Amino acid sequence: MPITPPGSTIGIVGGGQLGRMLSRAASRMGYKTHIYTPEKDSPASHVATATTIGAYQDTNALRAFAQSVDVITFEFENIPAETLEMLDAITVVRPKPSVLFTTRHRLREKEFIRAQAIATAPFASVKSEAELVDAVKKIGTPSVLKTCEMGYDGKGQVVIKAPADAAKAWATLGKTECILEGFIDFSAEASIIVARSTHGEARCYPLVQNIHRDHILYKTIAPAPFINEHQDAAVKIAKTLAEALDVVGLLAVELFVTKDGLLVNELAPRPHNSGHWSMEGAPTAQFEQHIRAICGWALGDTTAHRPCEMINLLGDEWKQWEEYAKNPEAHVHLYGKTESRAGRKMGHVTMVKR
Repeated sequence: MPITPPGSTIGIVGGGQLGRMLSRAASRMGYKTHIYTPEKDSPASHVATATTIGAYQDTNALRAFAQSVDVITFEFENIPAETLEMLDAITVVRPKPSVLFTTRHRLREKEFIRAQAIATAPFASVKSEAELVDAVKKIGTPSVLKTCEMGYDGKGQVVIKAPADAAKAWATLGKTECILEGFIDFSAEASIIVARSTHGEARCYPLVQNIHRDHILYKTIAPAPFINEHQDAAVKIAKTLAEALDVVGLLAVELFVTKDGLLVNELAPRPHNSGHWSMEGAPTAQFEQHIRAICGWALGDTTAHRPCEMINLLGDEWKQWEEYAKNPEAHVHLYGKTESRAGRKMGHVTMVKR
């Protein structure tokens, strides 16, 4: 595929912090960026070359956006499939819309992963209360009922501790299409990010350990303490999935570490929170790598410089920036969000070990 040369304009759908950091990386590489977002004063709009504020169903605004850029990518999953398909018909979208069609829907995603002979938690499709009752009998309890779409950071899911909880869980999630997943006895949560270019070149970052707080990522340890035992298996899983999906860009693979090996939990075809450590901890940050991949560059070095810890600043924790800034090992990143809410990602700090 031809290279999208520096000087071109990259369209980014979504205006959050990932779009902000993609825009900064693209600018350093000689590109302009154009953000499309429904939100006013979004974090990405503060640093992008141009911003269009419009609904994801606004065909006129979407058409004008697509015609103004040379390649399009996206920074989060909750975008209507029809929106990306429309954009892709005008200007190429990378990763392509079919990747998002699979990964934004938990049931399709799990079925796809299983089709590649890769292990996941046990699961069952749920489209009615009766199906949920049957699924609970099959999967057992405790288990987790999750909406198939629009779920992230612990949203859109309910734990079912006993069969009698099924009806309440079904009502709590709005009686919509769901997936029931069995609980996993895991020793740690982990993730690995693979980059795949327009030429099919693929490179993985080191496996990292993720520590959650109230279902939201709180800390990432890079590399993971258990990397020697599991890196090769994680790389094989990530490359297999990226190739099967035909990803161009980044694919983050969230994993459970169990006594029997690795299980895949979720996929994200974009830069990922657990990859923020790479901004200071690797020769090529994940955001630069994504731009390299979608624009046809050779992929950069993914080796970890030295051990790092990435800490998310959630809610009012961003106010601790001044204390972090006094630490010579700390690199503070604030996202410019105007409203602080409990659990909202307001920034992050990377601690690079000397």
